[in-house]
Amino acid sequence: MPEAPVLGASRKAKLDDGAFGGRFAGTLVHHCVRAEQAARRRGTAATKARGQVSGGGAKPWRQKGSGRARAGSNRSPLWTGGGTVFGPSPRSYTFKVNRKEQRAALRSVLSLHAQRGSLAIVDAGEFDAPKTSQAHELLEDWGQASPTLVVLDAAESAAALSFRNLARVSVQRVDAVGVTDLLGAASLVLSQPALDALAARAAAKPHAAMAPRDGAKGRAAAEAKS
Repeated sequence: MPEAPVLGASRKAKLDDGAFGGRFAGTLVHHCVRAEQAARRRGTAATKARGQVSGGGAKPWRQKGSGRARAGSNRSPLWTGGGTVFGPSPRSYTFKVNRKEQRAALRSVLSLHAQRGSLAIVDAGEFDAPKTSQAHELLEDWGQASPTLVVLDAAESAAALSFRNLARVSVQRVDAVGVTDLLGAASLVLSQPALDALAARAAAKPHAAMAPRDGAKGRAAAEAKS
């Protein structure tokens, strides 16, 4: 069973083997990272087509007799100040990732941190008030590489304020952290509530409503037993 050190204490905590003892599935992790990064894109890039550019109501010159090429509008894409052909328009870049894939990717990243020893647990209850020096000492004693990601519960505000001012240390709530954040961190620090929440997300079982239904033979057998 994998273990993780507890910062500021001379002991180690045991980790859930179902969430922190899996193998690294690179393909699933890459797929989930792409999905998360695509979902974070604003998708607001836009240009105006020729029908959206103001002006151009009158024909620039008559059809024949001027010696110049025919022109119907000075807002043609061929003209300076005209519309754009096949330009970008507001859109969503999101695409679907199955729940099983999300769980497997999260389990892979957590297992990777556990296997290489870059995961630690912090007792957020020790921070009665925000104290950056206390957080700095905990990370210095641990001695892991940075950047460091600290994942805390929403109620652990004192610990969050203590860690967030440190260089190359980012703090995120457990309900907002994703596979991309966990993968981009060289070291990971979790509070006990955050550890439990991530373990539940990584090792979650399929919903009962999603379980495969019995076939006609199974129903017949069940009726015969009853």
